[in-house]
Amino acid sequence: MNTYFASVDFTKASPQIPIAMATAKTTVRVAAAQMTSVNDLMANFATCSRLVQEAASAGAKLICFPENFSYMGEKSGDSVQIAEALDGPVMQRYCSLARDSNIWLSLGGFQERFDDTHLCNTHVVIDAAGMIQKTYQKMHLFDVDVPGGSSYKESSFTVPGTKIVSVESPIGCLGLTVCYDLRFPKIYQQLRFDQNAQVLLVPSAFTTVTGEAHWEILLRARAIETQCYVIAAAQAGKHNEKRESYGDTLIIDPWGTVIGRLPDRFSTGIVVAEIDFSLLDSVRTKMPIDKQRVSIDL
Repeated sequence: MNTYFASVDFTKASPQIPIAMATAKTTVRVAAAQMTSVNDLMANFATCSRLVQEAASAGAKLICFPENFSYMGEKSGDSVQIAEALDGPVMQRYCSLARDSNIWLSLGGFQERFDDTHLCNTHVVIDAAGMIQKTYQKMHLFDVDVPGGSSYKESSFTVPGTKIVSVESPIGCLGLTVCYDLRFPKIYQQLRFDQNAQVLLVPSAFTTVTGEAHWEILLRARAIETQCYVIAAAQAGKHNEKRESYGDTLIIDPWGTVIGRLPDRFSTGIVVAEIDFSLLDSVRTKMPIDKQRVSIDL
C-alpha cells in the first residue's frame, strides 16, 4: 500500500492570491483512496480496511473510496445479485470499520438493492461513530458507447436517484455525487449555491478512454466554477478480462490546483491533503461569484 502526503505553497500555486491569504490557516486532513476492486466482497473489504488504517494513522478525519469500492462484477447482472439493503451485512461491516477507526467514510457507488432486477448506485457517508449520515443515489447513469468498441448501459440494471444531497461534517459541508455526474455541471452548481457545499466528492470508475481524455480537466473545472475543494477517489487498473479503470485519484483546491495525486495511477494506496478553509473563504471573497451570478432563461 502507498500513502502520499500532498502539500502545496498556495502563494506559488495560485500567484493571483495574496500572501496574507495563506497565513493563519484553519485546516483539516483528508484522504482519498485508489484501489482495484474485484468480484469478491471480503477481499475488497480487506483492502478498504488497510487503507482506512493508513488514513487514520496519517491523521485524516475522512477517507473517500471510489465507485464500486465493495464489489466490481464481471458482468452487469453480477452487481444486482449481490446488492443489499443499507442495513445488510456489507454496509454494517463498513459502519463498524468507521467506528473502530474513529474516521468518517465516503463510500461512493454501493450496490443498494432496489428490487430483484435493479439496484441503486448509492454514495453512503458514515460518521466516526459508525452511523450512516446521508445517502445519495446516482442521478446520471452511464449509457455510453465508448470510442474503441466498449458499450455500457447502466440504466439496464440501475434506478436513477432524484435528489441532490449534501451533508455537514467535520470536513465542512460535503456535496455528494458519483462518477458520470461529473459531466453535468448543474448538480455541482446547485450543491454550491443552493446547499452551501464546500467540498465536492466524486467517487468514480472512469474508463481508460474517457479518463485519458477528460478526467482531470472536468474535475478542475468543477472546482474552479464552484470554488470548492474536489476529492475524486478512483478505481484503477484491470478488474477482470472485460473491465479496466483509468485511476488517477486527485484532490483539488478551490483555485483549481491539484494538491494531492497518487503518482502511479495503477497503484492501490491513499493520498492525504489538507482542506484549508481560510483559502476557500479567501477565494470566494476575492471573486464573489455567488453574488455575481445572473439568472438566464433559455
